[in-house]
Formats: sequence, structure tokens, C-alpha cells
Amino acid sequence: MNPSQKTVDNCVKVSELRQSYCAPERVDAVAGGYMVTFPQAGFGRLEVVLTSRQGGEEVEVEFAEKLDASGEVDRSPAGCIRYRKSMLTLNAGTHRYKVKIRPDKRNTLPQAIHMPPEIGEVLPFRYVRLNGCPQAPGVDDLRQVMVHVPWDEGASSFSSSSTVLNQVWSLCKHSIKATSFAGIYVDGDRERIPYEGDAYINQLCHYAVDAAPAIARRSLRYLLQHPTWPTEWVLHFNFMAWADYMQSGDLVFLAEHYETLKDRSLYFMDRGDGLVETDEPTLDQFTRVGLSQPFKDLVDWPPASFTEGGYGEDDGYDKTCKCNTVVNAFCFQNYKLLFKMATVLGLEEEAATWRARVEKVRETFQLVFFDEERGLYRDGEGGSHCAQHANFFPLCFGLVPAEAQATVTAFVIEKGMSCSVYGAQYLLESLYKMRKADDALALMEAKHDRSWWNMIQVGSTITLEAWDWKYKNNLDWNHAWGAAPLNIIPRYLFGIRPVEAGWGKIIHDPQPGGLDWARLVLPTPRGEIRAEFSRDEKGNVIHRIDLPDGVELVRSAN
Repeated sequence: MNPSQKTVDNCVKVSELRQSYCAPERVDAVAGGYMVTFPQAGFGRLEVVLTSRQGGEEVEVEFAEKLDASGEVDRSPAGCIRYRKSMLTLNAGTHRYKVKIRPDKRNTLPQAIHMPPEIGEVLPFRYVRLNGCPQAPGVDDLRQVMVHVPWDEGASSFSSSSTVLNQVWSLCKHSIKATSFAGIYVDGDRERIPYEGDAYINQLCHYAVDAAPAIARRSLRYLLQHPTWPTEWVLHFNFMAWADYMQSGDLVFLAEHYETLKDRSLYFMDRGDGLVETDEPTLDQFTRVGLSQPFKDLVDWPPASFTEGGYGEDDGYDKTCKCNTVVNAFCFQNYKLLFKMATVLGLEEEAATWRARVEKVRETFQLVFFDEERGLYRDGEGGSHCAQHANFFPLCFGLVPAEAQATVTAFVIEKGMSCSVYGAQYLLESLYKMRKADDALALMEAKHDRSWWNMIQVGSTITLEAWDWKYKNNLDWNHAWGAAPLNIIPRYLFGIRPVEAGWGKIIHDPQPGGLDWARLVLPTPRGEIRAEFSRDEKGNVIHRIDLPDGVELVRSAN
């Protein structure tokens, strides 16, 4: 179904959300009013206690995500960074007012996820300016009412010898809480629409701080009925379904929807040699995955057309080739997951079919896309350009044979962060899978403008949609798909991952890189896992891990 055709199920139940109250960290007198600063941005509304002798005064309330260079609320922020103004009419006496927020036309259209009427409209904001107050409000008179899913702040923690990485973790953790306001994973405030690629990274990150977030399964079921248009997003659906099973151990969703999951792999577009061509999907093909419009290859997002400086996030990827390297890498990973699904569902013939397809695609992929002379993967069949994406996605998904891993990995490292905040998820995974922990850590700790540190430095407390405004000139400051380090740290830096659905068996394969020490508390469905490492006087890394009852360690660095 095309998102524009959504008519039902786009408003979560109020019982599935929570509202928490946050006091300002400071209230300052400014010309004409008062500036209120909250500790972090959140999706919510404002409550304020004000007193009027006669009533009738008009108080202007300005909401903002960021400040301008002068320290005022930014009334003309770049991109889709939020600013909104409301008027509040006072009654005689002292009253607590719930300031109404004017809805945004785009993110309240039928295709968006709507707020429950019992809660009302919300806005992401950190700063409030009150103009025309009859008296000075105190800290106790103001509170930010933040809307989010159930949340236990103490369920997870991380600290390390890297102050930068600690701040990046905190930024990413708060991002997951703050952007859960709709009760379904959405792509930020500009659209408030669920997208599979966004939701998958959000899901992995949420598992790092909550053992069983209901929003993950809710988002999965929603996207089953409301798929979105990017080719790779269609191919992300099985990623979400398998992650849900591995986290929960619950086979119900896989069993109920196995046939649909098969179609989301695009296996039916096989041109005969195991590869697919997705440049011009037919009506039968795109309707088969629930769409009313053709899907379109992304590689990464955004393209150069979204920036004034001509920057794009796909490293100059050649999209003119009919047979796309990145898309086919995603298809390969889907076939691997479907083999696993068929196996756990007891579908032996199906499993054998998927196994055969995996091996066929592995062979054909190398023959069609690999440039033997350069030792790199081209962007597509018949092309000559080799983008970073055409190489780190195959690395991440296990397509690169041992004899080619050195040249491909060296190329990926040399390119640095030549991808978006979305692509960073797979870039970091590929580096850890190649045992390049120092290089992965360097990217998470980087202080250039394509980094999480930059998000903090520009003033946001929620991850940005893109690295900075110049990389996407309509970016927002509230996009959870930018929070990749939150799941990378437990899954790869600490190397804690389930090898049995439901966390009955895990591996512990830490890659500390240059860190001197680190500690982690990771929630799982069976209880919390505590892990830490430090270096002794000789520089050797000493690891420790404490497991809850019912969790077996099957592989460890020790």
C-alpha cells in the first residue's frame, strides 16, 4: 500500500504511551520576557503556572529546538529544525496552563502517525521563550511534558575511558526515548511516517536499552500493512522480522507471515542467474510487495539534490546500471535470513531451496560485480565506478571471499565516513566484522563534521537526520536512525549477541580497540548482562561478564 492511501491504524492507543515531567535547568530574564532552557529536547508540550490579577493578558509562547548565534530562540532555523509560536490567554487568578501547540500540516496528514486525542499535539523542543508574562515564572512553575513509550532509565548503562564515546552513547540513548512519542517508530517530526530502514536501526538501538519494547513489534506489524517505496526498505523488512525473533524467541510473526516475508526478499525478480534488476519494476512486481507505486533504489540518503553544496551521501555511486551491487547484496542477506526462518519453522524443503539460492548468488555476485584488477566491487553490472557503499555492504553481509577482504577493507577504511548516518550502521558493522576495531572506534569518536560529536556540538540532544545541514538542507534534529553507536557498542565493541532466539545462548566477542576500560549494563529478556574490560599494567585486556540465570555463554574472548 502506498503511504498516501493509509486510512486506518495510524493512531497508537494512549495506554501504550507515557508522559514524564521535566523541570527546566534554568529560567533567565531577557528583553521582553523569559528564556526557559530544559535539559534535553523532547516531544511534548509545556505546562506553566501563571498568575493574573484581572485576566485577559496575552502571553506569547515560543518553542524552539535550537538557539541562534545571539543566544535567542532560532525563529528561522535551517531545514526542518523546529520553531513554533502559540498564544496563551490568561484567566484571573493563579492557574496551571497546558499550552496548545499548532499542528503541522505535513505530519498530521492521513499517512502520518497521529497523536491520541487524549494527549494532543506535541512538538520537539528544548527552549521556550515567554513574552508578556505578568510576573516572573520560577523553575517550579514550568515543566516540559515529554511523551514516550514505557521507559526505564536505569535498565541500561555504558561508561568508558573515552569521554567522547560516553557523550555519543548518551545522545543516542536519549534519542530512542525522545523519538518514541508516536508509539510506532517514525522518521522524525517532518513526516512522522514509519519507514523500514529507519525502523530497523531504531529497533536495534531500542533493544540496547530495553529488553522487550512493545513498539518494535507494533512497528513491524504496521509496516507489514504499510510498506514504503525505497527498494532497500522493502528489503529491510526481513531484517526487522528476524531481529524481533532473535530478541523475543517468539515464532508467531514468522509463522503467520512467512509467505509475505518471502516476497519482501524480491526473489521473484531473479533474472535467471540469481541476481535482480530493480531499475524498472513492473506493476506486478511492486504490487506484489504491497506498493501502489514502483520502488526505487536508494543506495544511501540523501542524494546530492537535497543539498546546496552538491554533497550526496552515496560516494558518487553509479545508479545507471540496471543490476545494482548494493541492492543485490541486500537480496543476498534476505535469502540467508529466509533460510534461517525456514529452518526454525521446520520447513526443510524451503530451507534447502534458500540455501541453494544463497550459494548461487554468492558465486554470481562475485563474477558480475567484482573487479579483479582493482580488488574492489563496482557499483553495478557493466559499470566502472567503485563507491564505498558497493564495498562495505558486501563486507557486512558476508559476500567478500577471504582472498579479497584485505583490498576491500582497506578501501572502505580509506574512504572514512563517506556515507550517511543510515549507512554508518552498516559501515561500522563491516569494520567490526573485519576485526578493524580501532578504525570503527575512530569513526564513533571522530570530531569532524561527519560525526556524532558534531551533532552534539551544533546543539542537539537528539541525533540528527544527517551529519549536518550542508549534507541535507531539509534535515531535522530528531531522527533516531542516526543513533547507530547505541547498538554497535553492545553488539560489536562488547561483542554480546544472541546465538539462540530469546537469549538462551550468547557469544561474547569483545573488540575494545584503543579503549582503556569500559562497562556495560545490557537488558535482555532473561535479565541484565553486565560486562566490563580494563587493561592491566602490561596493557593486556582483562574481560569480565556476568550473566543472568538461563543464559549460556557459548563463545568468549577469554
